[in-house]
Amino acid sequence: MKKEYTKLIQGALFTDLYQLTMAQLFFRIGIHENIAQFDYFFRSYPDYGSHQAGYCIFAGLEWLVDWMQESVFGVDELIYLKTVKDRQGSRLFGDDFLGWLSGKSITEGITIRSVEEGRVVHPYVPNLMVEGQLAMAQILESSLLNQINFQTLIATKASRIHEIAQGKLVLEFGLRRAQSLAANAGARAALIGGADFTSNTGMSAALGYPPSGTHGHSMVQAIIALGGNELDAFRAFADVYPNNCILLVDTINTLESGIPNAIKVFEEMKKKGQKPLGIRLDSGDLAFLSIQAAKMLNQAGFPDTTIVLSNQIDELTIWQIITQIQNEADRNGLDAQQLIDRLSYGVGTKMITSSGASALDGVYKLTSIKDKGKWVPTLKISELPEKTLNPGHKSIWRIYDNSGKAISDLIALDDENPAKMKVLQLHHPTDPTKQRAIENNQISSVESLLTDILIDSKIIYQFPSIEQIRNNRKNDLERLYPGVKRLISPHIYHVSLSQKLWELKNRMVKKSLNN
Repeated sequence: MKKEYTKLIQGALFTDLYQLTMAQLFFRIGIHENIAQFDYFFRSYPDYGSHQAGYCIFAGLEWLVDWMQESVFGVDELIYLKTVKDRQGSRLFGDDFLGWLSGKSITEGITIRSVEEGRVVHPYVPNLMVEGQLAMAQILESSLLNQINFQTLIATKASRIHEIAQGKLVLEFGLRRAQSLAANAGARAALIGGADFTSNTGMSAALGYPPSGTHGHSMVQAIIALGGNELDAFRAFADVYPNNCILLVDTINTLESGIPNAIKVFEEMKKKGQKPLGIRLDSGDLAFLSIQAAKMLNQAGFPDTTIVLSNQIDELTIWQIITQIQNEADRNGLDAQQLIDRLSYGVGTKMITSSGASALDGVYKLTSIKDKGKWVPTLKISELPEKTLNPGHKSIWRIYDNSGKAISDLIALDDENPAKMKVLQLHHPTDPTKQRAIENNQISSVESLLTDILIDSKIIYQFPSIEQIRNNRKNDLERLYPGVKRLISPHIYHVSLSQKLWELKNRMVKKSLNN
């Protein structure tokens, strides 16, 4: 690829063509500077086939804002747009529109309110609202969806893996199997979701985390090919990295060669006053091999060494491994929980690609536009009820019961405050037959979920560290009922519309159908 194209690929033109053609249409009919609101939300949790999520972890906001700040319609972008032709060979974009676009940053006049990264989020709830001139807010759509959908998807997968691993060490190993540079966004999202470290060295540097990893089979293979043996390879690794010695023991034969040779090296290290970290198992029946490895290491006097498991691991695999250990450890003379506590997990392909659910169905929809200084709600009606929009200029709230657990996210109009209501009339966001009421004495608190990020192009929000974002996730998960976090067939978390929003939506639907 020519170097001069790099800026075009990563900058303001990192958008779909139709966003630009719509922006030009808005310009030509004179509504391009009308203030509009777009909502970002997703319609369903990731479904991995044999299991499904009951929540998502919001991620990608900081990278989106960084991109917006750095993306400008400069000379190179405008020169390219002048070359784009329609089907008859005429220029697609006129000089008048390109003149209006010239020099504008993607942040031009944009206001963003958003859920903070790391927060638990649910379907239909606007996680992010964009307010600004119609044309520029429209151009923003494609990159916003690209950045938020993917990182939210991977953060959610990582969170599920972290939860089922009982908080034990999880290493993100996905660089080799990720979709090109998506590995960088995926590594960041995995750390937000609960991975403790990543093997991605560049992203570790960027995020202030130490990179982590072991060694590959090729080290053992190379030394054997050149006349040595597996024991020589392990000794070489221990000599060079005595403080990070985790040995990959399955190149030849895990139980008959790998672990016995690792134990010999560990004994030599112990005599030198060094402390080996452990072994890695990368193939075979990982639960069975973990049990056998623990027995052998315990008998050799290394009961505290870590056993790292890798090879196509995801949350379901970890659950099965833990269940098998719980069933079989006792008859092997082991304490099941002690063995589970010494496990760590190297998770690659299935986390970085969100195996089983490769995309989040997040959307970005126009829900309100200003006319003569007043907000006018907009509506999109679909034959599928779940695709009919919730219109208007809105606020978002989370409701906690008297035990402090989250029981519902409420989408309301912006002039509503559920904390001041004696009774909350809650309506299902897509099914008009479902509703319920919650009295004020059943509620411990009501939280506004949206935070101001940008106001009229200016960032007013201090972006937190990854560790602070991880704390957001931890705090929200602690306030979810266990059933919502269940690995298979999770309890359905309630998302609701307020009475006023429900009435507005129904009036607009009836009016549209009668026209």
